[in-house]
Amino acid sequence: MNIVVHIERLILDGVPIGPGQGALVQAAVESELSRLLTEGGLASNLQSGGAFASVRANSIPLAAGDRPTRFGQQIAQAVYGGIGKTK
Repeated sequence: MNIVVHIERLILDGVPIGPGQGALVQAAVESELSRLLTEGGLASNLQSGGAFASVRANSIPLAAGDRPTRFGQQIAQAVYGGIGKTK
């Protein structure tokens, strides 16, 4: 199975990342979420598709020294926690 995630717009308000690093965060979210969905699948109640106003996700610890790619991976993992298959 090949899954491609594309995020048209990612809003990072109050996040400790530098200027121009938003694109790195977005690319990391897309890549990590694609990987997680490919490996773990989608929750059964979401497999029929549809639009969702929100997804419950775990909180993410923010540290000023975090790399943008690591922050993007953390976002993806939190989102996957709300949409992925549970074991």
